[in-house]
Amino acid sequence: MTVFEQELTAWGPDSSYYEGTDAPIDVEQAREYCRKIALGHYENFPVVSWALPRDLRPHFFNVYAFCRWADDLGDEIQDAETSLAMLAWWRSQLEECYQGISSTNADPQRPAPRLHPVFVALAPTIKEFALPQDAFDDLIQAFEQDQRVTEYQSFAQLEEYCQKSANPVGRLVLHLCRSASSETLAWSDSICTGLQLANFWQDVARDFAMGRIYLPAEDRRQFGYTDEELQRNEFNESFQKMMAFEVQRARQFLLDGLPLVAQLPGRLQVDIDLFVRGGLKILDHIERQRFNVWKNRPVVSRFEFALMLIQSLKRRLFSGSHRK
Repeated sequence: MTVFEQELTAWGPDSSYYEGTDAPIDVEQAREYCRKIALGHYENFPVVSWALPRDLRPHFFNVYAFCRWADDLGDEIQDAETSLAMLAWWRSQLEECYQGISSTNADPQRPAPRLHPVFVALAPTIKEFALPQDAFDDLIQAFEQDQRVTEYQSFAQLEEYCQKSANPVGRLVLHLCRSASSETLAWSDSICTGLQLANFWQDVARDFAMGRIYLPAEDRRQFGYTDEELQRNEFNESFQKMMAFEVQRARQFLLDGLPLVAQLPGRLQVDIDLFVRGGLKILDHIERQRFNVWKNRPVVSRFEFALMLIQSLKRRLFSGSHRK
């Protein structure tokens, strides 16, 4: 049994916890649960660095745990219909969470529904920072779309998918930072789309093995990369030119969003700068290996992350001294 299967048994919709036979989980226990989820997953770079203000870390953990669970419900369940059913259950938990927050006169004769630990921890975060429900729901919609759509015909379709699969995360982060405005949201959307694209180009081979193709068909046609070559995972000049185009496209999204960093308060600049630089570093690795992502999956090492952290801190200190 995988780790996620164990989690699903313990906290999925069929758990006895929701029938009231197990002791309810309190907020502190739920926060610790989310913290372990967030710190237990090393991806391209840590989700929360030590540079993030301590009082914000639990809230970031809670949001990350929501995303991690939704992602696993979409990716770790092999049957699409079962995955869709699980995601529908996750949405119902989200709705119950928001209803509980907005309810001022709950019926004392009707016990409140038990929520998954993620939502027990997340509810106070949602209330304190006025996190928008549609951002969470958009993420669920993206994971549902993954079950129905396995290939994109145009970049416009792929960008629309990014608006649900990636951009809501940045919007939630801006609310946590109390820095949401029309201008900062636009920059954040650009960064998040760029990060999602960088992840797609990093994972071309992995996604293909899972039956998903994010390289738009219109781009494959433009560069003369045939469906037959795609099915063979063939690396050739057409693929190389196409990937160079896609990498530059992703890089431009990241660079266009970079002005966001200077608009954030204090040490938060370091974390957001790290995310942007991490995405750019992935693209650099793809370019360095001559765009052959069929052969090797480029990753950001812990050593590279440490160097980027130092560089981000230097930029923060320099910009701070410049303003004095």
